[in-house]
Amino acid sequence: MEERLSKAEIRKDALQNTVEAAAGAVGQVATIITTAVRDVAGTVGGFATELFEIRDAARRAAEDADASAAPGPRPVEAAEADPHADPDAGSLGVADPGVHPDPDAPTV
Repeated sequence: MEERLSKAEIRKDALQNTVEAAAGAVGQVATIITTAVRDVAGTVGGFATELFEIRDAARRAAEDADASAAPGPRPVEAAEADPHADPDAGSLGVADPGVHPDPDAPTV
């Protein structure tokens, strides 16, 4: 027995195949877009994490620099260079040989 398809059934099969192909293409595009959005979100999130780490490292470096600079010695003025100089002496900072500003210091 020979089966013949009617024109209506042929159109129905053609329309069905077209809809299935379109749905498959839309699904593939949606998967591509979903994957792309996920990848972009991951990349942007990774970049934001890097920025936070850079900011924290810069903050720690600034704190370390401030901590190491704060307790250090202050610059010495020229008049303060000799700790045994008599502040009441003349312009040369030479004290009277019998006068020593630190009574516990050994005399030379």
